Amino acid sequence: MLLTTHQIAKSMGDRMILHPLNLSIRHKERLAIIGETGSGKTTLLKSLAGLMDLDSGEVFFKSEKVKGPAERLLPGHPGIAYLHQALNLRNHYKVKDLLERHSIQDPTADGELARICRVEHLLERMTDHLSGGERQRIALAIELSKHPSLLLLDEPFSNLDIGHRNTLRSVLDDLHVQKGLTFVIVSHNPSEVLGWADRILVMKQGRCIQAGSPQEIYDAPNDEYVAQLLGPYNLIQTNETTQIKIVRPERLRLVSPDGASIKGIVVQEEFEGHTSLYTIIAGEQSWFVRDVPGTLLGKEVGIFVEINPIA
Repeated sequence: MLLTTHQIAKSMGDRMILHPLNLSIRHKERLAIIGETGSGKTTLLKSLAGLMDLDSGEVFFKSEKVKGPAERLLPGHPGIAYLHQALNLRNHYKVKDLLERHSIQDPTADGELARICRVEHLLERMTDHLSGGERQRIALAIELSKHPSLLLLDEPFSNLDIGHRNTLRSVLDDLHVQKGLTFVIVSHNPSEVLGWADRILVMKQGRCIQAGSPQEIYDAPNDEYVAQLLGPYNLIQTNETTQIKIVRPERLRLVSPDGASIKGIVVQEEFEGHTSLYTIIAGEQSWFVRDVPGTLLGKEVGIFVEINPIA
């Protein structure tokens, strides 16, 4: 394992913000940490980076203990890079001068990083004339010049437009393939990491409540908290007692109301491109169905469940 934690915990006053947690991260793994605001995501990330003193437990990187601020003059570990939301690049510098100032490698390697991070065309620009996405990629290049093995990113896609978001996603993919980096990403928008991560860890009130592959988290959430983080869902009673199954909208489809066991009125259609997300009221229950776009608003439809609800 590249990084492991042993029962790490952190409190603030009398409130636990990170309950005892064991975590292992494999070499070249892409781990995403999701959860609502205040769930402990950033606290966990800073703990892994050695930027926060823990109440108990230890973090080990390549079998070496990661020391916190109380044990190091300069907090952090040289093999772990941490890129946070509050980017602090010096203004009134040319980008190339700023990169050279922070670099510990030769100019050829710096040029390769500039290429991978998509900032080659920015080298002559002043740092105070950069967009948010450009500043972020330059900050990333600075961190990478220190040759980390593990890159921790706190909400890297927030406040970026779609173009810069796609560029950063491409940069991270290249770093994973070309440099063999391991990633841990905290995100408040799980859809941004659903198709990217190898594994997702779900946080709630300082605890890890579920961990698994993106497909496991999406299709088989432990509860409604996990389900709602990843989008619309339906609750289907699986027998005559109280067993409830969480079913995603694409597992249902619209059919003719004639003879359908579930029928209702379409009250909303959200066009998504090749599909639409329909909201249907059937009796006292709302249903979400993802199907081909249509002109069904206000019409009666039937709902067919493409799984056996009794299973």
